[in-house]
Amino acid sequence: MMFKTIGILAHVDAGKTTFSEQLLYHMDSIKEKGRVDNQDAHLDYHALERARGITIFAEQGRFQYEGDTYTLIDTPGHVDFSPEMERAIRVMDYAIVIVSAVEGIQGHTETVWQLLQKYNVPTFLFINKIDREGANPQEVLAAMRQELSEEILWIEEDYHEEAVKEWLAERDEQLLDLFLAGELDEAMVKQQLQQQIAARQLFVCMTGSALKDEGVYPFFEQLAKLTMTSFDAIAPFQAEVFKIRHDASGQRLTFMKALQGRLQVRDAFTFDKKTEKVTEIRQYNGAKFETVTSVEAGEVFAVKGLSQAAIGQILGGTEDAVAFELVPTLQAKVVYHGALHMKEVWQQFRLLNEEEPSLRAIWQEQLQEIHVHVMGVIQLEVLVEIAKERFDLAITFADPQIIYKETIASTVTGYGHFEPLKHYAEVHLLMEPIARGNGIQFVNACHADHLSIGNMRLVEQHLFEREHHGLLTGSALTDMKFTLLTGRGHVEYTSGGDFREATFRALRQGLEQAENILLEPYYDVKMKAASDFIGRMMLDIQQAHGTFEPPVMTETTAMLVGKVPVATFMNYSAIFAAYTNGKGVLSLQFAGYDVCHNTEEIIAQKNYDKNADPLYTSSSIFCKRGKGEVIPWDEAEQAMHCLK
Repeated sequence: MMFKTIGILAHVDAGKTTFSEQLLYHMDSIKEKGRVDNQDAHLDYHALERARGITIFAEQGRFQYEGDTYTLIDTPGHVDFSPEMERAIRVMDYAIVIVSAVEGIQGHTETVWQLLQKYNVPTFLFINKIDREGANPQEVLAAMRQELSEEILWIEEDYHEEAVKEWLAERDEQLLDLFLAGELDEAMVKQQLQQQIAARQLFVCMTGSALKDEGVYPFFEQLAKLTMTSFDAIAPFQAEVFKIRHDASGQRLTFMKALQGRLQVRDAFTFDKKTEKVTEIRQYNGAKFETVTSVEAGEVFAVKGLSQAAIGQILGGTEDAVAFELVPTLQAKVVYHGALHMKEVWQQFRLLNEEEPSLRAIWQEQLQEIHVHVMGVIQLEVLVEIAKERFDLAITFADPQIIYKETIASTVTGYGHFEPLKHYAEVHLLMEPIARGNGIQFVNACHADHLSIGNMRLVEQHLFEREHHGLLTGSALTDMKFTLLTGRGHVEYTSGGDFREATFRALRQGLEQAENILLEPYYDVKMKAASDFIGRMMLDIQQAHGTFEPPVMTETTAMLVGKVPVATFMNYSAIFAAYTNGKGVLSLQFAGYDVCHNTEEIIAQKNYDKNADPLYTSSSIFCKRGKGEVIPWDEAEQAMHCLK
């Protein structure tokens, strides 16, 4: 028996959830087929999803077929909920990408395809809605071969084995020889297809209509025949956490996929020296679940009893939680309309943060405010509804703002000294700019003769314990390498918090010397429309302070690829749809951070006073004549003890 986890992915409204319902019905996993339109879809069982008619949460169905156990994960198709989709992709053995025969490849289809490529997930394709007016599956197939992969094998419902043999033989000399000799048999064809699909060298595509239940079952028959999984059930247990939920009674459910080994109820895990036991194991099918006493490698399940496991973490492994590709570029302030203290509201947002780590909800103590990071305005609307439904909180959000970051363009050494009476710590940090998208890095070059191992670790810990403010706007620092050069503690006087003070002061003193740069998020943009619109497309990107490559033109269409600031293009999709009469395709994918196009304007807008930041100062404190004396940053280097 094999365990197979299959993900269903698509651009919103391509028919993903309808396809899932048909499949679960065919497999006797559900007794009646649901409809998104009728608000009774089995996997869109949350009230929010049924009201809006879109998938917001990745949920799973479970069924048996020919002795194998399948977990089907239906993922969100809307870009605002794509981090949920990305986390689900990481635990898929195979994926099914559904493309509408009417709309063809849409913006989010390309995001999905690139993530499947990044995580190396073998993929099948289903061209849906062939019953609809305007459907053109052949044209969509040609576009997919041009834009996704040339190696798409179209298999018709009645499966012509000879055509498949020819397709394989055209791409492999050994297979060609066997084919010409009439020795390429069915077993060889099946084995070749399985191997090439698993290696992402081949992508099987079929067509049908999920709504009319045409082609869904034949498609699954092919998928079942051409997919293989292999897991080690004997090895020590490891599992990847991909989802966290809280049930109606507020108990935490940790969803994971077993990568190897077995898990039993009462098995224990240690998080930061705290041991927790699994008290219950659940296997979900939509909103319903069964409790079991054990699970093994390849299975997807939820456990109770673990309060510390984080999304992206490998339980039983040594790795930290993984970094995800899709990150929000907007930040919004929570506006609460009620009698509770904001600190109590914050406790509920901490729960939401566990379930959706991309929110990166922040409590700003000085302002007594909560800020969240989001992908878009639809996500904010949904958060308003979730807060009301789950916690009875009446909230709204201030207008979302772009998330800016800061870095440096020059190499400097920052010096920090903290020595009020009966305290002592000194830190010297080399600070260097590194390539875009590399975040914060740390190297320890300090000799153990100068600083104890424990204090060296404290410096590193303080550099990573929070996002540090830049000097220009107070935005988070990124793309910097810190090297601990040296430092000093005192056997008697160094106490808790002294190295935090010295580290933060060294960081800030270095920033004062450096050339500081403001960064903003960018999109990789791809626009496809009738060739008449190429002039408008190029002009719009230029006016949005973007850049583009030479356009790719055919007799009827034009394609433009470029890079553009999120700030100037975040509301462009409605404009693009209007002037292309809804027939153009716009793909916007997060392309990381780069130099801000309007730095002076943003600095003025943020109005950040580097000298009034309650968390940071660039000056140092030295003990003189029995009391602490503040030395400004531009005089601090001369006073450092390690340089004398």
